[in-house]
Amino acid sequence: MSIYVGNLSYEVNQEDLNEVFGEYGTIKRVHVPTDRETGRARGFAFVEMESEANEDKAIEALDGAEWMDRQLKVNKAKPREDNRNGGGSRNQRF
Repeated sequence: MSIYVGNLSYEVNQEDLNEVFGEYGTIKRVHVPTDRETGRARGFAFVEMESEANEDKAIEALDGAEWMDRQLKVNKAKPREDNRNGGGSRNQRF
């Protein structure tokens, strides 16, 4: 499973998240999506921890917590939806 971390500062990097979430257990992976054009962080990240129990502890402790002048939104990540068709219905005929 994975944790979604939202409302992050655009200055946050992988090391920052490793430090904060490392207090709740071993981290397997951190992914901070960046904007394709600017390279800047997009304001959210995904953290995968070694055990679901550690993820639950981190979610409970950090959801709603203030960090870097922002109130974090931390919860279980939802499975990614397949949006490869662009999501629009422009000029489609049925």
